[in-house]
Amino acid sequence: MADDTDLDPSEYTVEQLEEKLAAADDPATLDAALAAEQEGKDRKTAREAIQARIDELEDSTEGGETAADAEDGEAADTDHDEEYADEGGTDAPEEAGDAEQGEVAPDAGEVSYEVERQSRDKKHVRALKGGEYGDMWVYCETQGGELLDVSKEMLGKARELMDAYNDEYESERVVGLLVGDADATTDLADEVIAYGADVAVYHEDDRLQRFRHKPYTEIVADMARGGAEPPNWATGDPGTEPTAEWRDYDKPRYFLFPATNNGRDLSAQVQAELDSGLASDCSGLFIEEELISNPVKTGEPGEKVEFERVLHMKRPDFSGFEYSTILCLDNPGREFHPQGCSVIPGSFDPIDPDYDREGEVIEHDLALADDWFRVDVTEFDRLDEGVDLTGHEVVVALGRGIGDDPTKGIELGLDLVDAFEDAALGLSRGVVTASYDVDGHVANYVAEERQIGETGQEVAPTLYVAAGISGAVQHKVGMDESDTIVAINTDPDARIRDFSDYYVEGDLFEVLPRLTDSIEAGELKATAEVSDD
Repeated sequence: MADDTDLDPSEYTVEQLEEKLAAADDPATLDAALAAEQEGKDRKTAREAIQARIDELEDSTEGGETAADAEDGEAADTDHDEEYADEGGTDAPEEAGDAEQGEVAPDAGEVSYEVERQSRDKKHVRALKGGEYGDMWVYCETQGGELLDVSKEMLGKARELMDAYNDEYESERVVGLLVGDADATTDLADEVIAYGADVAVYHEDDRLQRFRHKPYTEIVADMARGGAEPPNWATGDPGTEPTAEWRDYDKPRYFLFPATNNGRDLSAQVQAELDSGLASDCSGLFIEEELISNPVKTGEPGEKVEFERVLHMKRPDFSGFEYSTILCLDNPGREFHPQGCSVIPGSFDPIDPDYDREGEVIEHDLALADDWFRVDVTEFDRLDEGVDLTGHEVVVALGRGIGDDPTKGIELGLDLVDAFEDAALGLSRGVVTASYDVDGHVANYVAEERQIGETGQEVAPTLYVAAGISGAVQHKVGMDESDTIVAINTDPDARIRDFSDYYVEGDLFEVLPRLTDSIEAGELKATAEVSDD
């Protein structure tokens, strides 16, 4: 475009203008374009893009480099203003996902940035602008050579979502990932397919028997990149293209992780490696188009753009009894992929496994550096059996109301559990974090594995009895799908009253024994006080 002295920015969107600017190397043309933009639409992102190109040419000239060298990435430190403008987010409520991206809305006035060090990973993302993305990926966590229930639940939900997606758009697949030793990979690949995956990708290594942050992150990120090597901007290495033969895209379109202790760690690290966002602890997912007017996302003030194939990720709001829907949306200057989230265990029902279902099993190949195993686990204890509170007809949950006599409170809860044919004892986070001093015979019943809520298990029994639980939103997430909720609390204004079917205002130490006696006798006698509430 050296001979093109008529670059009218008003004819282009910001994204189109950036493509034109990348080929422009005439300072006079760029100066004229900047003046035309200021006198015309006066778009901040457009002004910054033009100015960034001007600065790039000036720096290249001063450093003895050509414009072509800079465009090849060898002098890539010159377009910081443009890159930071592209990464600017929004405080508009309609794009809740921006909060997950950590973005900040650009001010209306002039802003200049002084950047000492650019993010090389983000440069890699810009290089993938216009890349190909496909499939919904599910990280399938295992324990003791078996799939965790949450892995089966995510596979079932992914199958449901992609079946609907394929009816609406085009044929894409569910891809299940397995990382571990032989017991957790090859032996479970067929089971992953039986629970809904079209492809099972596994990486097997005896050193991966236990979860390790570094190798697990490197392996899963490499799986997602398809073996591609990102550019090394320090050395000028341009990187490599994806080498995986079973797929024809750069990165997954969607990525689901379990919201377990290990899954939360892995999801954050992998999505960071892939330079995308993460919605954590989600309990609802659906895919729809979304009409967006935010100029940071559309590239044009006042313009509305319909984003297709948006994964809507529903999660509880910490501020109260509300839910937020997180959207991981592209900016005009870069793309956020995969759209990723971690899923609270118990949020979805697994599908019935079909062991005759056909699918593709892929072995992932990656040399694992010894440096990734600098920390070695020399000794550990293994629990004989975990506590699964899902699937029971009745769940009796105890909260801080047992604080006056924790041992007695646990005993009363267990008595009520025993009165039912199929019941289990759960706890609120308040009990777990309080570290109550209880007698030895009930010590095993105050373990964290019985916690119900956002950071624990999610249950949906026919009957849920909440004794001495105030009803924090984090606990509500774990039990509000129960068919019938009975709450016992001395506080008439406890928040749990708002979402209970029956509310017993009373001391759990008095109410639980009477309730147990009634259940054992086969009749429930109670006097209800009618109120206007």
